[in-house]
Amino acid sequence: MDMSPLLANLLNPPVLFFFLGMAAVWIKSDLDVPQPLPKFFSLYLLMSLGFKGGVELNKSGVSSQVVWTLVAAIFMALAVPLYTFFVLRRKMSVPDAAAVAATYGSVSAVTFITATSFLGQQKMEFGGHMVAAMALMESPAIIVGVLLARIAKREISSEKFLPRGDLLRDAFANGSVFLLVGSLLIGILTGENGEHALKPFTGDIFKGVLCLFLLDMGLVSARRLRGSRALGAFPISFAVVVPLLNAALALVLASALQLGRGDALLFCVLCASASYIAVPAAVRLAIPDANPGLYVTMALAMTFPFNVIIGIPLYMAIINGLWR
Repeated sequence: MDMSPLLANLLNPPVLFFFLGMAAVWIKSDLDVPQPLPKFFSLYLLMSLGFKGGVELNKSGVSSQVVWTLVAAIFMALAVPLYTFFVLRRKMSVPDAAAVAATYGSVSAVTFITATSFLGQQKMEFGGHMVAAMALMESPAIIVGVLLARIAKREISSEKFLPRGDLLRDAFANGSVFLLVGSLLIGILTGENGEHALKPFTGDIFKGVLCLFLLDMGLVSARRLRGSRALGAFPISFAVVVPLLNAALALVLASALQLGRGDALLFCVLCASASYIAVPAAVRLAIPDANPGLYVTMALAMTFPFNVIIGIPLYMAIINGLWR
């Protein structure tokens, strides 16, 4: 297997800043990124990514392949929490199994953004519709996870298998999803004129802001990693094995859809990632009995670093080999 993608990823500035944040915790440095800067960085990255994706969609248009890719994305967002719930239920309580299943059925925008940076370093193109795929994959897993928790605990009657309106509203009006979709639509409407108008803001400083954000993520991940031993062997194994399995399923779908290498990588990353922002915010209200120290730590301290450091270049190396 060609190891050049791994080396290229390790020498990618955003990834190196992620390592720097982790190193700061390990050596007990007082380095910190004060609030609310991390939230601002997150908003900027989502807005910039959504806008650029919309511009690319404006240029390329909507083809049958784009439509089928979005259908495949929704399918994975529904299938992953369903199968993982029944695996998790063997080792965890119903609330914890549902929360973790929702977490791994949803996506990590930061992992996706890191993958786009990696593709930029590789000078490899990708379609703007992959941003739409990310937006579509965010919410279905939340609804599936909450439904599974309620059905398993028999808290709803047979006539009330649909989630309440407030759950649907919270899932689809989530701030990050709303900003991402809104920015995507603005990019579609303004096209190249909008790209030119916002280029200094959405283009030139993007990687610098990503470096600062991943520096903060390195700090947070390392702090969470300290308590990971208390989780036990099963959650730690799950946090690595399931992303690999989901990536393999994504590769099969990407090959069937005849996606380009850049799009195939992003689809794999979306399917292999786990949400540690949108899902925890929703699950904390919808499944209050679930333990945040479990599902947040698994996604943030284990799956996120694994994908950023090893997963992205591993998936790219496999794609490069298969797509030849």
